[in-house]
Amino acid sequence: MQDKKMDYIIQLINDLNQIQDLDILLEKILQKARLFFNADAGSIYLHHGSELRFSYTQNDTLQKRLGKGKKLIYRTFSIPINKRSIAGYVAERCLKGDRGVTLNIPDVYKLDDLLPYSFNSSFDKKAGYRTQSMLTVPMTNQKNELMGVLQLINAKDKKGEVIPFSRSDEPYILHFAEAAALALERAQMTRNIILRMIRMAELRDPKETGTHVNRVGGYSVEIFEAWARKKGLDEDEIDKKRDILRMAAMVHDIGKVGISDSILKKPGRLTQEEYEAMKVHTYLGARLFYQDQQSEFDLAAAEVALNHHERWDGKGYPGHIHPVTGKPIPGFEENGRARPKRGEEIPIFGRIVAIADVYDALSSKRSYKEAWPEEKVYQEIERGAGTQFDPDMVEAFFSCQETLKAIAKKYEE
Repeated sequence: MQDKKMDYIIQLINDLNQIQDLDILLEKILQKARLFFNADAGSIYLHHGSELRFSYTQNDTLQKRLGKGKKLIYRTFSIPINKRSIAGYVAERCLKGDRGVTLNIPDVYKLDDLLPYSFNSSFDKKAGYRTQSMLTVPMTNQKNELMGVLQLINAKDKKGEVIPFSRSDEPYILHFAEAAALALERAQMTRNIILRMIRMAELRDPKETGTHVNRVGGYSVEIFEAWARKKGLDEDEIDKKRDILRMAAMVHDIGKVGISDSILKKPGRLTQEEYEAMKVHTYLGARLFYQDQQSEFDLAAAEVALNHHERWDGKGYPGHIHPVTGKPIPGFEENGRARPKRGEEIPIFGRIVAIADVYDALSSKRSYKEAWPEEKVYQEIERGAGTQFDPDMVEAFFSCQETLKAIAKKYEE
């Protein structure tokens, strides 16, 4: 039985190692840990300096109270690494050398007053939830550095009744957490590389901030997921594409590094000549990823960079352009120019990021404009259905508004 459990843990770890995006990975770490240990809920805290950042949570009981297609909304926050909280206590013990520290609490409401840590019941009161059993372990990498804390909540028996976590499962959760930390470290490195690319673009174009691209990446994934589920796509395919899409969406405007500062930073309206020069950023960005492709991410990033300014009605740009040569693709020319792409000629990821990018641009304050009121933004998106945007993607956009608002809040400027 123990060998079977370890084999299953190894399979879970192999699955995690296929994921590249940080946010998707956090979701899957928690999902797979809860599945294995039959936990109703759980959270992941990431280590940042002297604090733990509440970075991801899942709760089946609360999720079931929501309507179909709705997602549990949560706010990120930070707690100090000290003995006062359960997660903070585990993190502090780990930083002091106890990397196998495990807190397995049968009932958090019955903790001995002599213990240094206590349970914060404010979430339970606000959500109408009853936390009972809790299993908390550190997530450490191969250098024994603390990456974060994994916390599972409310183990359940076969009847669905809340029970304590088994003591015999403690070695397995520690092994899983350690392996998950390695996947987490790799995903954080990937995210940091992408953000460095964005910071390079930000030097040229102040609008290309880390928060902007995180929002566009988050919006794109939610729109895709809503669209894909309505279309009945396989869950494994959805997961794989979400992983790639988020990262590809984040680098949608990377080609702007090749555009003149006089155009990017011009406070007023662009001339027609300047506008034509600006259009080049689409295939400059695509070229960066299209040449010497090494992964599905490269192909997706090229696809997004090239197509996120295309329009459903064929009035976008750059049209049927080859990303390497910057010239029209043979057979797709009109009057010596690249024929515009329209409708389903535009790749799906390009159609999605087109909406996500416009939504963020309209909703955000810039040096040259104020943020539009929410209702006006929605009217503009709705008006674009069938002209600027794919109508199906607009429908998907409106089906996940609460989640998009939570993403905007998470990545505020």
